[in-house]
Amino acid sequence: RSHFTRTRKLRGSWVWNEMGRGSLFPSNEVGVDDYSSESDVIIIPSALDFVSQDEMLTPLGRLDKYAASENIFNRQMVARSLLDTLKEVSDDERDCIAVLERVSRLADDSEPTVRAELMEQVPHIAMFCQENRPSIPYAFSKYLLPIVVRYLADQNNQVRKTSQAALLVLLEQELIERYDVEAKVCPVLVELTAPDSNDDVKTEAVAIMCKMASMVGKDITERLILPRFCEMCCDCRMFHVRKVCAANFGDICSVVGQQATEEMLLPRFFQLCSDNVWGVRKACAECFMAVSCATSQEVRRTKLSTLFINLISDPSRWVRQAAFQSLGPFISTFANPSSSGQFFKEEECKNTEDRNLAEEHSNERIVDTEDIPTHDVQSQTELPLDADESDFAETLENDKEESNSMLVHSLPETMFHCTSSSESCQEAANKNEQSFDCCSIAVLPAPAPSSQEKPLSDQELYNSFNFWRTPLPKIDIDLELQETAETLDSETQEGEQEVVASASSNVTMATRKELEEMIENLEPHIDDPDVKAQVEVLSAALRASSLDPQEETTAGIGKSVDSQNELSIKDHLSFTSIQDDPVPLINDTAEDIVESALRYIHNDSDFSTNSSFSPEEEKKSKIQDIVPQALLDQYLSMTDPSRAQTVDTEIAKHCAYSLPGVALTLGRQNWHCLKDTYETLASDMQWKVRRTLAFSIHELAVILGDQLTAGDLVPVFNGFLKDLDEVRIGVLKHLHDFLKLLHPDKRREYLYQLQEFLVTDNSRNWRFRAELAEQLILLLDLYSARDIYDYLRPIALSLCADKVSSVRWISFKLVSEMVKKLYSAPPPTFVVDLMNELVETFCRCQKWSGRQTFAFICQTIIEDDCLPMDQFAEHLLPHLLLLASDRVPNVRVLLAKTLRQTLLEKEYFLTCVSAHQEAVEQTIVALQMDNDNDVKYFASIHPASTKIADDAMSTASSTY
Repeated sequence: RSHFTRTRKLRGSWVWNEMGRGSLFPSNEVGVDDYSSESDVIIIPSALDFVSQDEMLTPLGRLDKYAASENIFNRQMVARSLLDTLKEVSDDERDCIAVLERVSRLADDSEPTVRAELMEQVPHIAMFCQENRPSIPYAFSKYLLPIVVRYLADQNNQVRKTSQAALLVLLEQELIERYDVEAKVCPVLVELTAPDSNDDVKTEAVAIMCKMASMVGKDITERLILPRFCEMCCDCRMFHVRKVCAANFGDICSVVGQQATEEMLLPRFFQLCSDNVWGVRKACAECFMAVSCATSQEVRRTKLSTLFINLISDPSRWVRQAAFQSLGPFISTFANPSSSGQFFKEEECKNTEDRNLAEEHSNERIVDTEDIPTHDVQSQTELPLDADESDFAETLENDKEESNSMLVHSLPETMFHCTSSSESCQEAANKNEQSFDCCSIAVLPAPAPSSQEKPLSDQELYNSFNFWRTPLPKIDIDLELQETAETLDSETQEGEQEVVASASSNVTMATRKELEEMIENLEPHIDDPDVKAQVEVLSAALRASSLDPQEETTAGIGKSVDSQNELSIKDHLSFTSIQDDPVPLINDTAEDIVESALRYIHNDSDFSTNSSFSPEEEKKSKIQDIVPQALLDQYLSMTDPSRAQTVDTEIAKHCAYSLPGVALTLGRQNWHCLKDTYETLASDMQWKVRRTLAFSIHELAVILGDQLTAGDLVPVFNGFLKDLDEVRIGVLKHLHDFLKLLHPDKRREYLYQLQEFLVTDNSRNWRFRAELAEQLILLLDLYSARDIYDYLRPIALSLCADKVSSVRWISFKLVSEMVKKLYSAPPPTFVVDLMNELVETFCRCQKWSGRQTFAFICQTIIEDDCLPMDQFAEHLLPHLLLLASDRVPNVRVLLAKTLRQTLLEKEYFLTCVSAHQEAVEQTIVALQMDNDNDVKYFASIHPASTKIADDAMSTASSTY
């Protein structure tokens, strides 16, 4: 008896799960009442009985039946099937309204899972109501929206999360009317963020307000959301609320605009950035870029930059980590499109600068420039009158060395420049009337050069030792300059000899003693190779300072006269004496070498007594006026190994990731500020850092232009070519983008290295070879027919025989494009030779896969119209038809597909009667009588699949 009781309960439970106790069919009607006590046989009705009973009910009847069920799963099923029910009764407006009324009753269900399931269906039901708006107007606003808003304060967390997601979807799809947003949604959210509201509900409501701001627009956000948001930023009781506000601060700023951001939000942002909870400060650092984008340039420079420096030096490591990750993006907000805008045209990058830039900086003046008729970077340089001329000169000097396109067109006849390291420029300027030795003449008046005179070369104007630290050249006086000097007017020559000779003697007396002392200090350490090199540099400088004064004078005069129209900025402004006593500036090779040697010693020697000189020189070379210098210094310090210990082990990777944006902000004229950092990152021990640079080097090349790219990026690019596969793939993916920016002669040098991409650390890395094939297709436009045939052809044929099918499919496309390129470029022998090699390599291959490859290549050439059909029929078709007698069925199947689906579709074979057409028809007839059923099938009928890509998918069942 107890056994039957348990069975009855089990069976009753089954009925309860399927129908529910409160359904129209009570469980005793389908239960276990009909059983025999003697045989213990239970009569169980078939499930088909229930189906037939449900089918007899109307959609509303089934809805009512299961909605009133005590079974939770039944009510969940009702919520899940609401949309289907609405679609069934969509023709009757009253039935639709009845369904929506039942949805309102179902929303009061006590089971959270039922309410959550209902809320998941609301966006779909709302979409249906929107599509059927004429039949059920205002249905969503009256029946569904109140449920969504009410569930935002539900006690169950799952229901609240579901309703929040549904609300955002509805707003994103614009299914909520603007009036409903203002009257029904926003007031509820504001009420949920009241001080006496539940903590979790308040936090979630603030998050929803922030996320919906961009969807409801500026007007509603400013009137209804912004005041409460500002209050929540100052919530003293819950840091979770402040953290949510900080995390979404940028979104609010971007919606309300610049004025509201600066007037109402920035004070709150400053408070959040100094919050006593590090999580709040970290959230501020993460959204700093978005906040900066919503402010003016002045606020960004004067207020936000200082605030960001505080975050970078925050006591919390997590805050510093987030700040350094946002540093590069924040610097990019200082970009001025008028000065850093770039455009690419005809393999030449040019910098488009706004001519109104001078009006923005009233204390600056434009130096007229003239273009050199070579494809160099064209730029403008502005000289600040009130800035330190010595500091600015070095910046201009570096700009000149990099751009090599600036020539001074007009300068004052006399410009006095202080070179004293112990006195400021202003103090020295006040004394220039009393002591001529305190200042140096930057421009010497001289007559115009004759037509026979030649402009000075870069090597004569600029000593590369200042920038590259190469070994010192042999010092000799240019005879041509001496001859030029002898042709000058005698009076002018005598006057200038006095000036330059006196200057030369001062330099010799001022520097010789210091050089001798340095050599004496370094001699005890002469065994050290570095010290020995420094001694050699000093010795050469000492010999240079001992040159005959008359020779120096002659050289100086010749150079000053010869470069009157092409006088560099360096010759005018850039010379700083290393002595306490002021000395004159001279344009002399010997003086340049002395200065360079001293700078080299001060920068690199560990034994130098004036070690403080190195940081100053380092700073001067990185001075610019686009980004606050403190921010740039912090960015440059991200490569410091100590940062990895105190901030983040991947800080160098973040620096590399944002470097193109920083470079674009600074402009190519300030590339010297980033050059050392870029080279440090390019040689970083972490391959992830180098990989990041490899993926962006082509973008940086566009920013810098062809000249700086050739000088600074090409060596790094060459290093990446020999790096790990993880780094090489970054270069390979953008190989065409980078090479097209180079000069054709420089670009041609990489033809010899393309073969190296076939060798990988892991032979199973087939995607590397597939990417190579993709890039080679693009590179065909950059090289001549001779280069394609000599260098790219062997690689393409090798890829066609790859073990991996995916590589081979791309290679077929590569070979077909190569045939097309060679056919259109003279001489025609290249394409004929290539087709003959295809026949020898693949058509007559001993392996069946090689012969199949030949058929694939022919099919691709026909589909892409790479050759005229008469040329194809002459050179490739006879060999293709020979495959009809191949002993491998797979080859004959592909031949049948190629002939029937591709070749015979061409007009040449449809209209023109020729011997080639007859040969094709005879081959098809032979294939139709083939012993293999697949061959006969593809030769007899015309399947829908006609493209090689479809053949690839059907033929290659696996990667290998």
